[in-house]
Amino acid sequence: MRDLKIGDIVARKSYDQDVFFKVTGIRKEGQKNIVTLKGITYRLEADAPEEDLIVQPASKVREYRNKCCILAEKKTRAFMSSRIRQNLKKGYYRSTSKELPGKYARPGKILHIDGDQDYLETCLNEYRKLALDIVGEYIPEKKQPSEVYNLLQKYKPDILILTGHDGIIKSGGDYGNINNYRHSKHFVDAVKEARRYDSDLNGLFIFAGACQSFYKELIKAGANFASSPNRILIHALDPVYVCRKVAFTGINKLLSPKDIINDTISGSEGIGGVQSFGKYRDGFPAEPYNN
Repeated sequence: MRDLKIGDIVARKSYDQDVFFKVTGIRKEGQKNIVTLKGITYRLEADAPEEDLIVQPASKVREYRNKCCILAEKKTRAFMSSRIRQNLKKGYYRSTSKELPGKYARPGKILHIDGDQDYLETCLNEYRKLALDIVGEYIPEKKQPSEVYNLLQKYKPDILILTGHDGIIKSGGDYGNINNYRHSKHFVDAVKEARRYDSDLNGLFIFAGACQSFYKELIKAGANFASSPNRILIHALDPVYVCRKVAFTGINKLLSPKDIINDTISGSEGIGGVQSFGKYRDGFPAEPYNN
């Protein structure tokens, strides 16, 4: 096998090549090369010895991505169809008559902070499909606690996402020890900083976490929703699916955890949270100008 290089797409032989990763770092430990990996469709970070990795051909990578995208596309189509039905029912329109101004919609504004630049762009594309008011910031997980407060002051969102990559360092280890997670501590600290900005669970809605994150500690820190109750892998777009549900639900409606979880790919094994109010507001009247 040729030497690995940064950017290669690989899979682990010891896990039957179940998850495809991008190589993001290579370091020497004794006589072995240890490779840092980040999932290309799941928010997982892991280390593996170089000899355990197989470089994947472009054809297999395309097949893998397509397979992983099927559920995401189904979720998006279902959600968009639901939104169209709701808007028709409510009768939203942009009137050109000054005598008959119409309603307009104001979904919740989202600040999405992501430790993975590629995933951030993927998520932004999903938000844009729904014309959501979205600000995206690429910030490595370790830096999120020190930067989130200033970003909240700058953008004043209704919804905050803190995500990136995570993972359990020692498989089968102590799930109750936050030091056994790659980035859960950083997500927890970032949530605490965000709650210093707005301590009200009914105010700023927060989603935090990635694959295998320390769910209980994230909720305890003040997240409305988090991953991962059963320490499973979550899809890269699951944070988007949580927050678009909240963004398009009226401010007077209290969403149950199941209402939100049902819109995700990972389900209740990967995503959980507490009852939360929506962030959507009706407006009236709409301007009669089509600028």
